[in-house]
Amino acid sequence: MLVKTYGSAVFGIDATTITVEVNLTRGVAFHLVGLPDSAVKESQQRINAALLNNKLDFPGKKIVINMAPADIRKEGSAYDLTLAVGILAASDQIVCENLEEYIIMGELSLDGSLQPIKGVLPIAIKAREEGFKGFIIPKKNAREAAVVNDLGVFAVENIGEVVEFLNGKKTIEPTVVNTREEFHKGIKNSDADFSDVRGQENVKRAMEIAAAGNHNIIMIGPPGAGKTMLAKRVSGILPPFTLLEALETTKIHSVAGKVDPEASLMTTRPFRSPHHTISNVALVGGGQYPQPGEISMAHNGVLFLDELPEFERTVLEVMRQPLEDREITISRAKFTVQYPASFMLVASMNPCPCGYYNHPEKDCVCSPGIRQKYLNKISGPLLDRIDIHIEVVPVPFEKLSGKEQLETSESIRERVSTARTIQQERFNNTNGIHSNAQMNTKLIRQYCKLDETGAQLIKTAMEKVGLSARAYDRILKVSRTIADLEGCSNIESHHLAEAIQYRSLDRDNWGN
Repeated sequence: MLVKTYGSAVFGIDATTITVEVNLTRGVAFHLVGLPDSAVKESQQRINAALLNNKLDFPGKKIVINMAPADIRKEGSAYDLTLAVGILAASDQIVCENLEEYIIMGELSLDGSLQPIKGVLPIAIKAREEGFKGFIIPKKNAREAAVVNDLGVFAVENIGEVVEFLNGKKTIEPTVVNTREEFHKGIKNSDADFSDVRGQENVKRAMEIAAAGNHNIIMIGPPGAGKTMLAKRVSGILPPFTLLEALETTKIHSVAGKVDPEASLMTTRPFRSPHHTISNVALVGGGQYPQPGEISMAHNGVLFLDELPEFERTVLEVMRQPLEDREITISRAKFTVQYPASFMLVASMNPCPCGYYNHPEKDCVCSPGIRQKYLNKISGPLLDRIDIHIEVVPVPFEKLSGKEQLETSESIRERVSTARTIQQERFNNTNGIHSNAQMNTKLIRQYCKLDETGAQLIKTAMEKVGLSARAYDRILKVSRTIADLEGCSNIESHHLAEAIQYRSLDRDNWGN
């Protein structure tokens, strides 16, 4: 007897429907074809034990299972339930007239209980697109899948429940999530607030500009000056997620298996802070079977690289293309996957190995050669892609011990959100552009026009500092953001002057 069940495979952040064909004939054998990996091949032992422990029969016949399309590699244990249901239906232990209306996924334990799987959200989205009526899924994945409307999500805890449900002996109410209600209820302010940071008013200003235009920023200063403390508060001044951004970000974390089982949708912007020992594959994504890296996990949020020169140079250089294109393409011999990577880069570093070069009180013990070698770990092309450079100096005791009430992240976020709204209206008819940092050359020429005073000012700055053409574009983008924060339609000379000072750490000026 031939029976078809349906599962799904995830490539990148999109899913592809997999048809599982189970055929039972006379004989005793088990053949699984269709390019399965080792974990899929091992499913026979898991299915056999799960069926026996739930008083179901593993048929003693010749079983041939094909997973189509056969040229797509199937990996992982998520197909256990798909295969098991197909075997039970082919052996008449499940009699269900509408089996083809369900996507069925789940990993089986030996006792028949179901373990959660990865990539549930993109699978659910694909199932709805292709007209499936229901999605049978482990209970821990149910809320994540229920984010997708017009798809019945049936949460089950073990294979016995699945058999009873498909045979019509048990009713399972679909899991329902009001996506918009859950989204708005889950939005909350960060516990880390800018009002906790004493002093550093110029750095806070730079952070506000960076958040308003989604610009990359690097902080350079001695240990204990507050670089990490400031960086951890950046996500708290970014505008709240839109529903579309939340869905897109949740898809990536779903593929990586990082979604909270109790949550249905991510409601706060991600903040990723990988250690400097990270590999280039872990940072940008990849592997034999590609998975999203840290830059994709930080999509629509913040990627914080602390102690930037301590990262391997090859690791930093692989970020150059994603910083420009805001996506990463991973190519293999038989397939190519793309992951979005539109993140705000926040980096910090010491000015030298000992950390006290240019310190107002402590002396640097590094020789000029050692200091230059340390700074040269950050390549000029990478530095060019960072819009804002800001020096962080230690805070005097008088400010640290102050008692006055400081501005909160919430009030800064209001200004940032207002500036982002201006940018959204500006780029409303431009696909893929949502903030000033994303502007291409054409848009820069259109929206960053300078008067004669401004043109002369930036010409002088470029000649004296030795800025590159890319740095010139970055200055114009930051100027546009500063003007948006002030609600100005035109870029004025003082906007430009402030933007120019944020290029003070360009190659010719390092350490001066």
